[in-house]
Amino acid sequence: MKQLKRIALSLAVAASCAGGLAQAHGIWFAERSTQLALLYGVGADDLDALKRLPLVARMDGYDAAGKPVATSLKADGRLVLVDLVNQPAVVAAVLDNGTWTKTPEGKWLKKGKDEVPNAVASEHTFKYAVHLRAPLTAPLGALPGQVLQVTPVSAELPKMMGEPIKLRVLYQGKPVAGAKVMHDWVNDPDGTPVLSDKDGYVTLKVRNQGLNVIVAIHAVPSDQPSKYNSVEHLASLSFVLPHLPE
Repeated sequence: MKQLKRIALSLAVAASCAGGLAQAHGIWFAERSTQLALLYGVGADDLDALKRLPLVARMDGYDAAGKPVATSLKADGRLVLVDLVNQPAVVAAVLDNGTWTKTPEGKWLKKGKDEVPNAVASEHTFKYAVHLRAPLTAPLGALPGQVLQVTPVSAELPKMMGEPIKLRVLYQGKPVAGAKVMHDWVNDPDGTPVLSDKDGYVTLKVRNQGLNVIVAIHAVPSDQPSKYNSVEHLASLSFVLPHLPE
């Protein structure tokens, strides 16, 4: 009986996660007009990040050795820019996107399932982003606030597209198996995900000689089942491989 309950719970979480994937958006960092910006969207859909700025729960910076460096986010026109005065090697953000529920007609509403009659799916979603701006002097460990995190195993990144990069997916600071890893969130958000192994590891080929945005998605059971079916965590790791010399 206990085994049947575990299977039923796993199926419920998987179904909710599949529904979430259909409307999932993430956050990541990328350069805009020589400035580093926090973006919100999926694929080519770069949506209104300024509208989501109040949802950002924390913004952190770190030096090449992983020590904290002061930074912040600021609104600039229609962009959300990162304060780089202290030249952080790593920046990280957390966004609480709230509870979303899908109606029988397929529309997602920012409400709990207790407020939506005949809800098809419902989830609380969190977005995380880590961006590597400069070479690291030590491997990047679990960062504060990054409940789900994609981290390179080595401090040294590949230098060319097509080279392998070994990553580890962490949930609450510990390796997690079965996380869905998308190797190119910006250019191929509908690509087939690779699952992290039992120790949280996954190895991918670097997709771009330029901006790379790798995303992991992991759903867990609801902590408030009356309001939503699951909690979805979506985390990005972004970095830029420099253009090859002519």
